[in-house]
Amino acid sequence: MKKLVATLLPLALLGACRTDYRWTSRVPEELRTVAVPVFENRTQSAELGPICTQYALREFQREGTFKIRNHGESALEVQGAIVEATRSGAAFDRNDGVSAREYRYRVKAEITLLDRKNERVLVDRRAYFGETTFSAKDDVLTGQRNAAQRVAQDLARQIVDDVCSHPYNKAEPAPAPRQ
Repeated sequence: MKKLVATLLPLALLGACRTDYRWTSRVPEELRTVAVPVFENRTQSAELGPICTQYALREFQREGTFKIRNHGESALEVQGAIVEATRSGAAFDRNDGVSAREYRYRVKAEITLLDRKNERVLVDRRAYFGETTFSAKDDVLTGQRNAAQRVAQDLARQIVDDVCSHPYNKAEPAPAPRQ
C-alpha cells in the first residue's frame, strides 16, 4: 500500500499542477484601439494637459493591450481634463519653521471613456488623483515643473489600469472611483 501511495501521489500532484492558464486581456478584440486627445488643462500649471496626455499614451503602449490610433479611427477614446493642481508644504526648515524645503504636488484629473464603436459612454468624468513630492530650495516653480512628469506617470498608470480592467460586459459593475 505504501508503495502504491508513493507512486501515485507524485503523479496526482503532477496532474493537479497541469492547469491551462491564459494571460489574455478582458478587453474584447474589437475594442483594442484607443485614441487619447490632448487633455484639457483647467489649471494655472502650464503644460500639464500635454504632459499628462503624453504619459497616458506611453502607458498604453507599455501595457500592450491597445493600439494607439487617431481620433475617429479608434474603438475607444479616453478624454481627460486636468481640473486641479495644488502644491503644499510637506517638510519645513527647522530653523525658521515657515519655509518649506519639500512640497507635495497633487493633481486631479477627470476622465471620460467613450466606446466610439458602439456609441456609448463607459465612464463619465471619473476622478483620478496623482501625487508626488519634490524638494526645491530656491526655485519652487522649476521643482513643480519637474514633478509634473511624476504626477502624470502616476495618473497614467491609474487610468490605463482602469481602462484595461473595465467591465466591457454590461452585466458587470464598474469599478468604484478612486479617492
